[in-house]
Amino acid sequence: MDKIVPRISSNLRRHLVTMPEEIRGASGIIIWGMRVKSLIFSTDLAVIRNCNADAVLAVYPFTPQQVIAGAIIASSYIPVFCGVGGGTTGGPRCVALAQDAEASGAMGVVVNAPMTNGNVRMIREVLDIPIVVTVLKETTDIGARIEAGASILNVSAGEQTPEVVRAIRQDFPDVPIIATGGPTGDSISRTVEAGANAISYTPPTTNQLFKEMMAKYRDIGF
Repeated sequence: MDKIVPRISSNLRRHLVTMPEEIRGASGIIIWGMRVKSLIFSTDLAVIRNCNADAVLAVYPFTPQQVIAGAIIASSYIPVFCGVGGGTTGGPRCVALAQDAEASGAMGVVVNAPMTNGNVRMIREVLDIPIVVTVLKETTDIGARIEAGASILNVSAGEQTPEVVRAIRQDFPDVPIIATGGPTGDSISRTVEAGANAISYTPPTTNQLFKEMMAKYRDIGF
């Protein structure tokens, strides 16, 4: 017998950015007793405050800044994983950013693929929260990443993501994996079936959401 799940909403909170249903098929990753299946890939505070994701993946293509991480963490209802560098930003600066993120209340920190294993070790020595290491291709030495201190892998390999997840899962059956799910329910399902424990979802932009809202307003004559 299916259980009835009560749902509570309100007039002002009906227009949430909702995670695709296919993500529910993931096992999730339990961090400090909380199960994380869906992560919204965004730094847009308006979207972060109006979504039903389990957590935020706050990674952006600029040098990480503590003030940005602090604003996102302070504004979010849900746990935040903060990017702390890995490409143009490395060394002691990454360590300092990671410490700041933990002190601000981040659930975890995310490092990009160019981050060296030495830098990952430096961060691991000072942090108590998980380190999420991004993986872009199947040839990555996963064993070395885990040995250096990776707590969770974040697979972002474009269309090849399911294949990369499957290859990792064959050799590392227990490693926690977050993966990009792609644009469709089918691509998300394939990524989950390949072995991803959690899915990162890129939401529509606020510009796209505004267009949809304005189109509806025009239809009803405002």
